[in-house]
Amino acid sequence: MAVDTNVLETVIRGALPVMHLEIEDQSNGCGENYAIILVSEAFEGKTTLARHRWVNDLLKKEIAQMHAFSQKTFTPKQYEAYLAKNA
Repeated sequence: MAVDTNVLETVIRGALPVMHLEIEDQSNGCGENYAIILVSEAFEGKTTLARHRWVNDLLKKEIAQMHAFSQKTFTPKQYEAYLAKNA
């Protein structure tokens, strides 16, 4: 069963204060391969592994229906540095 981007967004926004969220369906619309970029102040003081585990736990049901899921999680300050580096 395909996962809809709106479902992913609703779950994430319902659980975290989101400063920025990008959800990309990398499976040409079939909903089986997603990549996200998530920026939240709730990630302050947490390691990347802790952040990813948090997001994986939030999306446990949805990820179980996917072939692949990747994520980049940032604090607001880290995201600014990421944007500057990739500009």
